Amino acid sequence: MYINDVNLSPLVVGEPSESYQSGATLNRWVEVLVDCPGSTGLFTYRFPAQLEIKPGDILSVPFGAQQLGAIAIRLLAQPNVDLPPEKIREVEDIVSVGFFPSAYWELLNRVAAYYYTPLIQVIRVALPPGLLGRSQRRIRLVGGRGAGGSGYLLGSADPLAFLTPTARQVWELLQGQPAGDYSFVYLQQKVKSAYRGIRELLRFGLVESYLEPPRLTRPKLQKAVTLTGTIDEDLTTRQREILEVLRRHGGELWQNELLQTCNASSSILKTLAQKGYIVVEEREVLRTEQGPALVGDGAKSLTTDQASALATIQTLDGFAHVLLHGVTGSGKTEVYLQAIAPLLNQGKSALVLVPEIGLTPQLTDRFRARFGNKVSVYHSALSDGERYDTWRQMLTGEPQVVIGTRSAVFAPLPNLGLIILDEEHDSSFKQDSPIPTYHARTVAQWRAELENCPLVLGSATPSLESWVSVRRQGAGGRGQGAEAEFITPNSSLLTLNSSLSTQHGLNPSYPLTALSTHYLSLPERINSRPLPPVEIVDMRQELQQGNRSIFSRSLQTALQELQERKQQGILFIHRRGHSTFVSCRSCGYVLECPHCDVSLAYHHTEEKAPELLRCHYCNYARSHPKFCPDCSSPYLKFFGSGTQRVTQELARQFPELRLIRFDSDTTRNKGSHRTLLTQFANGEADLLVGTQMLTKGLDLPQVTLVGVVAADGLLNLSDYRASERAFQTLTQVAGRAGRGEDPGRVIVQTYTTEHQVIAAVRSHDYQSFSEAELEQRQALNYPPYGRLILLRLSSLDPIQVQNTAQIIATALSTEEEFEILGPAPASILRVANRYRWQILIKFAPDALPQLPDWEEVRSLCPSSVSLTIDVDPMNIM
Repeated sequence: MYINDVNLSPLVVGEPSESYQSGATLNRWVEVLVDCPGSTGLFTYRFPAQLEIKPGDILSVPFGAQQLGAIAIRLLAQPNVDLPPEKIREVEDIVSVGFFPSAYWELLNRVAAYYYTPLIQVIRVALPPGLLGRSQRRIRLVGGRGAGGSGYLLGSADPLAFLTPTARQVWELLQGQPAGDYSFVYLQQKVKSAYRGIRELLRFGLVESYLEPPRLTRPKLQKAVTLTGTIDEDLTTRQREILEVLRRHGGELWQNELLQTCNASSSILKTLAQKGYIVVEEREVLRTEQGPALVGDGAKSLTTDQASALATIQTLDGFAHVLLHGVTGSGKTEVYLQAIAPLLNQGKSALVLVPEIGLTPQLTDRFRARFGNKVSVYHSALSDGERYDTWRQMLTGEPQVVIGTRSAVFAPLPNLGLIILDEEHDSSFKQDSPIPTYHARTVAQWRAELENCPLVLGSATPSLESWVSVRRQGAGGRGQGAEAEFITPNSSLLTLNSSLSTQHGLNPSYPLTALSTHYLSLPERINSRPLPPVEIVDMRQELQQGNRSIFSRSLQTALQELQERKQQGILFIHRRGHSTFVSCRSCGYVLECPHCDVSLAYHHTEEKAPELLRCHYCNYARSHPKFCPDCSSPYLKFFGSGTQRVTQELARQFPELRLIRFDSDTTRNKGSHRTLLTQFANGEADLLVGTQMLTKGLDLPQVTLVGVVAADGLLNLSDYRASERAFQTLTQVAGRAGRGEDPGRVIVQTYTTEHQVIAAVRSHDYQSFSEAELEQRQALNYPPYGRLILLRLSSLDPIQVQNTAQIIATALSTEEEFEILGPAPASILRVANRYRWQILIKFAPDALPQLPDWEEVRSLCPSSVSLTIDVDPMNIM
């Protein structure tokens, strides 16, 4: 851990409404965590008389030559005796009044200890961007562009002749910028050894260096006009018109709106204000994401299974762990809505976590239709201002519903009554980088425990971790509303990390928590609609019978019928783009990315546009060559099928079918997910063609056909979770069919019909799949029966990262309590010119091994090698 000499366990961070008092002693010193890479421990600052600082406040403090963000941890009556008073610097300002309740502070400590992350890094994830600001060193021309500086230098015929090439490059860059001002970091990126050139320009007096204060997010203010007096005779006709417009709008309008409506200037408002008829004042405008106008929605009648599940959830008092296992289309969202409604009436709030907010506009719309302006969304796609204002709205304590992605698990809702993870199986809930590499499901469980509220995990294809948790209660995974006391899967490692963190000065004190656990089943769809039949097509036989199309004859017939019956369908393709790689038919050469060890994918932009090859890892792009770079042959062929190629083939074979492509290439802009789905829902297209996005939260009752073009791309991955992910993806996409009045149909094309995943998807049989997969996992001691910690190393130097990986693996191999797999190169060795190696630590959770001292492990890494410790990794590729 990052603290070696400070035990934070006895600290109690003040509630927002509390003040700090210690008898008659006035505390004028504060210990803070500083947001600076490499800084460790707590730092002491003096605070001026005009500031009232409380623990949990977010501060701006001087640190070295910078101004940085910091968190007030505790107040001191006296500074440390070893610290000379004259060296204690003053706090600059309070950025935000503290909001860390004790339970929230405990949550942050748990995340820091469990995921081996400095506490300040966890705090950065929890806070909206812009609260922990950082000053920036900038370089500008003295006195503007070219003014000032050394007299003899500027008085010469050619001032640049006296400068070195590096200094000349920096000078020319500054001259080319209108303000003659760039950040030091930018100049370093543009000019090699820029610091030498800057030092030279500073010596000649041509430039100056200054520190720009942190750019902190602030409330947005806007001028509002309020009518205060009656309309008298001493007003001009124009003034009367403006006051009349103001009166018709209830006596209040934003100034810009009033001026625009009346086509007037601000001077006339100034005159009216001087006469006392209006008041112009600045008011805060909340920047929040605005959804479309929606018609209010009431509670729906529930099926017997829904009513039973809801009754169980509503009887829960305090912390409980609920798995809501409902087949696709069984009405899980309605259960969520009716479980939340009474909580809002009790003055409590609810937190709803979803895999990707942009892909679930239908879910957010349903919540807004039911609960109106009590619903807020919180995710990284919002602007900094929107996130800041939404975050501040949560702190008010008003009953509300917050819907967000994984980072919203840290949403500061003071009176939390329920936490819901929708599609809890989705890998988007796990953060791979940057640190902390947390899983929202794990953090949500801790938070529900600390807030003493229920946690509901909902899915049609639960993760095997959640499934095993339910089975451990002895209900065999089949009981409705089953309840038992059992130890959480994470609890043994929590205890282990608790002991480790105590050694390092942190003591989050994680007890072995006994859970009240419930398994709730929704085995049928709404209105008893059947699950769609799944037809498996063997593409090997299609090829033998002369069909060389990417569409089987069965799928072609279904698409033709779709067109004739005026129905809608979905086509699922594993990859975006046109073709997965480009190869020379003469010599076999494959065009690869120069920065990554992967082939370039062909992307078709538009007719007659240049053919473009793109890397899906670093986004490198180049034009398609006319000749092979290796043998100069003109015979270059596209191989594999992405969404673009499928749509082109569809347009050729079914020219009357209207298509919408739904992948990350067509949904880059804000709101584009909603736009495309709205177009499809309105009947503007017959077929939706896309990638995994199609599996997440789509409820389109008019879809009767789902086609999977190539299921094999999901099965043949070098990851022990490949089968689980493939089953979840195929089951979820199949579940998009037949949710309306018309029956659905699913066609899955594959070259491996005998695969256990394909057999389970055909019969919608989660039980048989999970049993077969868990048997293999248990034999290999993989999660959920074993525990993993993945060490990821990367560097620009291939030799250094390989040697470092070997040194760390050798150091770890002295321990016998856990198994070391590796070191080994990552499945894609090079990405963005960084070479990647991995070490996997595997152990049984019940064994409680003495895990390595991670600070010692980090000390084995040179500065040029990056090390990430990923606890409970979801992706080991």
